[in-house]
Amino acid sequence: MSLQTLFKGHGSAVSTRLTKHFEDKRKDGRDDSVQSHPIGGRPCQMRDMAEPCPYKDPIYRVSVASPDFQLTRVFGIIAETLHSLMTFGTTNVARAYAKINLGLRVLEKRPDGFHNIVTAFHRIDTFDEIELTAADEISVVSSSFDAPSDETNICHKAARLLAARLNMDTGVRISITKRIPVGAGLGGGSSDAAIVLRELPAFWKKTIPESELRSLALQLGSDVPFFLGTKSAVGRGRGELLEFFDLDIPYAIVVCNPNIHVSTAWAYKHVTPTSSDQQIDLHTTLLTGMKDPTILTERLKNDFEEPVFKEFPEVGQLKSLLLRDGAVFASMSGSGSSVYGFFDNSDAAMALRHKLDRKSYRTFMTQPHFAL
Repeated sequence: MSLQTLFKGHGSAVSTRLTKHFEDKRKDGRDDSVQSHPIGGRPCQMRDMAEPCPYKDPIYRVSVASPDFQLTRVFGIIAETLHSLMTFGTTNVARAYAKINLGLRVLEKRPDGFHNIVTAFHRIDTFDEIELTAADEISVVSSSFDAPSDETNICHKAARLLAARLNMDTGVRISITKRIPVGAGLGGGSSDAAIVLRELPAFWKKTIPESELRSLALQLGSDVPFFLGTKSAVGRGRGELLEFFDLDIPYAIVVCNPNIHVSTAWAYKHVTPTSSDQQIDLHTTLLTGMKDPTILTERLKNDFEEPVFKEFPEVGQLKSLLLRDGAVFASMSGSGSSVYGFFDNSDAAMALRHKLDRKSYRTFMTQPHFAL
């Protein structure tokens, strides 16, 4: 009997959630390590079961070692989906994509305590998923212990800001499936918050002017406004003064997080600001650099690399490894600790990704010409 018949009209939603559960595990940067199997089959094939499970989700870590628990997880997904659909009606699911910084110059400190910066933001094909379900009050549930499931989560703050602005007397349940590492320079939390700001008004059947949405975004974080838009963007000021433009990157992008957390506050405390006369035209540099990557190496700098590499040598060594293994350009993203490389040879990119997987790093790959 099919799920569609078994659950009388809800089977499609249940089937989708189950498919996504296994597909997400397979796509979480570990395609070579994990295979999905039918219920009762072996849920995971790993090179060495003595290795730590590559997923931070503690539920999945147990399911790798226990087929019986995997079966329990399957029925848990079925029950959760049916409860949401039967209690609240349809849900809304959206992707929150990660970003990398293409160059990042830190300029003078401002009177408000922030620094002016110049950087370019570009989305990569790694994303969290945000699911909104109608509820009596605002709540957040995260799939990762690294992202809190309470009012301190930035998505909870985003929903509260919107509720106050829209005079809402109802709530929403925000479920976050985390794939983007937390505190890694990839903007995961900011992207999640931007999706809540973007999707929640319509979910509540309300409207809000774009200018007010951007104002709320800036209250949450300096790079949240970027994630409200589309395309790539040059960011100035705190990062909120944005010039969006089309950027086609013809290289495979390998992003690696070495499981080192770098505090943004610490990074700003130890960075040496760049003088204004050292700035470059980022827009032109990036467009020409897509044809000649030596231009990227010569002109794109991330000012946070110096203090981060000094304090965490493994991050600097990771950048060197990417360059040795074929990257035509490599850089740290944001204030770290993730490092990315551009590859003109997809086979070399995939080989490096597998090598980094064996180090228990978290790796992600974006294909050439990726665009939303």
